[in-house]
Amino acid sequence: MNIVLTRPIVFLDIESTGLNIATDRIVELALLKVDVAGDKVTKTYRVNPGMPIPPETTRIHGISDADVKDSPTFSMIAGEVASLIRGCDLGGYNSDKFDIPMLAEEFARVDYDIDLKENKFVDVQAIFFMKEPRNLSAAYKFYCSKDLVDAHSATADVEATWEILQAQLARYTDLSPTVESLSSLGQANRFVDFAGRIICDEKGDELFNFGRYKGQKVVDVFLRDKGYYNWMMDGDFPAYTKRVISRIYLKLRGL
Repeated sequence: MNIVLTRPIVFLDIESTGLNIATDRIVELALLKVDVAGDKVTKTYRVNPGMPIPPETTRIHGISDADVKDSPTFSMIAGEVASLIRGCDLGGYNSDKFDIPMLAEEFARVDYDIDLKENKFVDVQAIFFMKEPRNLSAAYKFYCSKDLVDAHSATADVEATWEILQAQLARYTDLSPTVESLSSLGQANRFVDFAGRIICDEKGDELFNFGRYKGQKVVDVFLRDKGYYNWMMDGDFPAYTKRVISRIYLKLRGL
């Protein structure tokens, strides 16, 4: 069974300086675009993060400061990346929790106007963990009977992700092969801010998903604790999260 596409889907994989969405930066971005006919185009970018890559991170993905010193910054490729993904759905491995929030943060950081909430998201890891809880290399071995060569190379990882999804659809006949259905298996649809600090409940109300107010409505907290909004805006939160709470706060004040 093949995935049913009503518009193109772009699988992405990011290698970065670290795992903190708010403070770390992209050093490599691979995009695999699959059109409705199944034809594929792959584009890989090396990105100068504008900050040192920690040695322990280089040991994982093999990308050093020297490898990216002459590469473009994200602001220089933002327009091209946006053109590749605009009008497409998005997919990846652990993309709901990392790749998509990281990409959204990079766009927000350079003030590039793109609304990723217009996309649907298919997280292959969510399907894998639901059916066979393990990691990407194990998923590739399990579903495709292959060893993942060059793991943590963005290009190798994104190609493997696309192959795994096709194998999952062939194996699990109870899965609907539409992006809308596969997207519902992940968590991103509940996230209001990509990083998962703010989520929606069944009624569509925005709730805090961290800290002492976890599970409480954002508007209720802002009405009760006047300083919490300012604390978040001054804190080490992703820029996109700050945009979300600002929208809620301004709406609450009737602005």
